[in-house]
Amino acid sequence: MTRSVKDLKQQIAQGIAGTAKAARGAASDDGRSTRWSAHREARREELVEAAVAAIDRHGPEASIEDIAAAAGVSKPVLYRYFADKTDLFAAVGTWGANTVLERLMPALVAEGTLRERVDLGCDAYLAALEEHPNVFLLLVQHRVGGETDPLADGKAAIAAAIARVMGDVLRGFHVDAGGAEPWAHGLVGLGMSTGEWWLTRRTMTRTAVAGYLASFVWHALAGIGTAYGIAVDDPDEGLRLVIPEEDAR
Repeated sequence: MTRSVKDLKQQIAQGIAGTAKAARGAASDDGRSTRWSAHREARREELVEAAVAAIDRHGPEASIEDIAAAAGVSKPVLYRYFADKTDLFAAVGTWGANTVLERLMPALVAEGTLRERVDLGCDAYLAALEEHPNVFLLLVQHRVGGETDPLADGKAAIAAAIARVMGDVLRGFHVDAGGAEPWAHGLVGLGMSTGEWWLTRRTMTRTAVAGYLASFVWHALAGIGTAYGIAVDDPDEGLRLVIPEEDAR
């Protein structure tokens, strides 16, 4: 019995969309309201991109004034689209999560074994952080020093996507899928702490860190598979079911 993971990209997208919808609540059916919401959301995205550019340039200490200047607007205009600085940084955090997922998806749906995809995925994740290190460090600093975590929504979206995929795969093998959600959050936490340490210390190359991170993730997945009688080394599908010896007699 085998189950393909070829629909991984679609499942990830569904996980993100479902999480985002739950966070926003039900949308209005009024046509004018929908058009205004679409315009407002597009403008918010433009301002978030300007914020990312400002943080890339000025570092984790980038101020609201720096961000407004990069966007070519005044602070009052900026706050028409964001309730406050916390709301703005939360939007930047969501942008960061989407960026990470955009880098991860090609790796996760690439050809090869599951181990090869884990290797590619970990390197792709760290490459995304390396591309915007100041953004990640700013979000971490505000998570630690503020009352709210600007990374909360982004982490929830990534964990929801991973949990959905893991749950579908486990259910496809007719084994307990209850661990999918806590395992997904554990993987996100592992990636976050490793990324923060690496960007802060820079004591080894990205390639080296990716190798260690991938090894940890791989052995965790292989261990789960072993507990359920699932081998994760099939060169074609990456996953296959193994009948325990006592059941084969």
